[in-house]
Amino acid sequence: MSSPKPALPARPPSQPLPPLTGGKLVMGTVALSLAVFMNVLDSSIANVSIPAISGDLGVSPQQGTWVITSFAVANAISVPLTGWLTQRFGQVRLFVTSIILFVLSSILCGLAPSMEVLIAARVLQGAVAGPMIPLSQSLLLSSYPPAKSGMALAFWGMTTLVAPVMGPLLGGWISDNYTWPWIFYINIPVGVFAAWATWSIYHKRESAVYKLPIDKIGLGLLVIWVGSLQIMLDKGKELDWFNSSTIVILGAIALVAFIYFVIWELGDDHPVVDLTLFKGRNFSGGVIAISVGYGLMFGGLVILPLWLQTTLGYTATLAGEVMAPVGIFAIILSPFIGKILPKVDARWVASTAFLIFALVFFLRSQFTENVDTFTLMIPTVIQGAAMAMFFIPLTSIILSGQPPEKMPSAAGLSNFVRIMFGGMGTSITSTFWDRRTSLHHSQLTEFSGPHSPAFNEAVHNLTAQGMSEPAAWATIERLITVKAATQGATDIFWISAVLFLMLIALVWLTKPSRSSVPADAGGAH
Repeated sequence: MSSPKPALPARPPSQPLPPLTGGKLVMGTVALSLAVFMNVLDSSIANVSIPAISGDLGVSPQQGTWVITSFAVANAISVPLTGWLTQRFGQVRLFVTSIILFVLSSILCGLAPSMEVLIAARVLQGAVAGPMIPLSQSLLLSSYPPAKSGMALAFWGMTTLVAPVMGPLLGGWISDNYTWPWIFYINIPVGVFAAWATWSIYHKRESAVYKLPIDKIGLGLLVIWVGSLQIMLDKGKELDWFNSSTIVILGAIALVAFIYFVIWELGDDHPVVDLTLFKGRNFSGGVIAISVGYGLMFGGLVILPLWLQTTLGYTATLAGEVMAPVGIFAIILSPFIGKILPKVDARWVASTAFLIFALVFFLRSQFTENVDTFTLMIPTVIQGAAMAMFFIPLTSIILSGQPPEKMPSAAGLSNFVRIMFGGMGTSITSTFWDRRTSLHHSQLTEFSGPHSPAFNEAVHNLTAQGMSEPAAWATIERLITVKAATQGATDIFWISAVLFLMLIALVWLTKPSRSSVPADAGGAH
């Protein structure tokens, strides 16, 4: 097969673009950051609105969760295609087109008259959202001189650190005070401005375009294995995992398709996903470290508010307020980390992040069912510092030494792996929490019943206060359930703390990296 020829006259791929200056630089940074903020916000804003959506469209809450699943599956499939699509269409055209289609699909979501139409619109929304985060990274990197890349992407990263926290809060507020379609309509003004500003500033900075052949087999295998795996992860807990024939079939399809996908992509002349990137020690080590760390962090972000609401009786708004301070230190420290990163080894900064994460999860492992709100918020505030030191240095390591033409592929593939591990973290921690809760519940009930003096004394005290005996039994059962759920959650936090410490060794398998090479902030997608 002959080498592809450029469809447009372009500078040599290895020659970097000159940096932007003045107002164009500021406007470009704002536009790229807003587009990513909109993207990340939309991946979490619908979560708390599922009851309102399913009730309005006349379906069960279980069916309503497909609003989340459909977006996640389509997004996971499209993210690793970023590099190939960029070579085919150009990064500026692809980015602006993604924004416009994202806005149009948001309008379709808000206008959806049925669950089927809403799911179809969410599939489109997730698919077009895939290239936005990696391309915003590569476009921003081309806008700043290499020495300033850490600082630039630190400011950019602040938007992606705030968006996951704002999503549930904003989604709940809109659902309570307006109607659920407005969680999608709010994308319209943001998207229109971001698309206009991006095209105005970057249309003359288009990347080289090649008429590449379409790797139909690789694309088909990617859709099959990622789609099967994502559906398996999203529905596993609901269907009791491998006790369900559906989950077994999905798992088998995902495994076989993945094996064939890897073999095919490594042997194809024009692969749809460039797996040869994993030959680089910094890329493979950095991707594994950031992905596993992100999975652990994301699992904790899911379990903590669930535990607060289902076990301790917190409302969704109060649970959101407990989680909100995670953005404080992240926003304050991100510019500082970006400034010092060119002067220090990124591995030291990443190691510090993992140490702080380990401390945060260790503090959470000490929680009891009587924990007060102030104690809950202390680790959350500290976690913001870890997040500021987590994304920027690790993705600096991942992208260090990559030539400009490889940037979209490297950013897309690393984000894809990280997003997949985030889904795995959510599924594994929620399932593990259920099972540890059941184990602790059975252990605690061994010490209750008529044969237990302490249990009989508790029943006597409650009946002496005017309760009937069945009500006293129910009260004790509720106390046992709360304690078991709390112990199950703290087990997860303790294990996460240990795993974060182990990840430090992985960071030091990479080569020294400083932010004078292109870095990116990763994004808390």
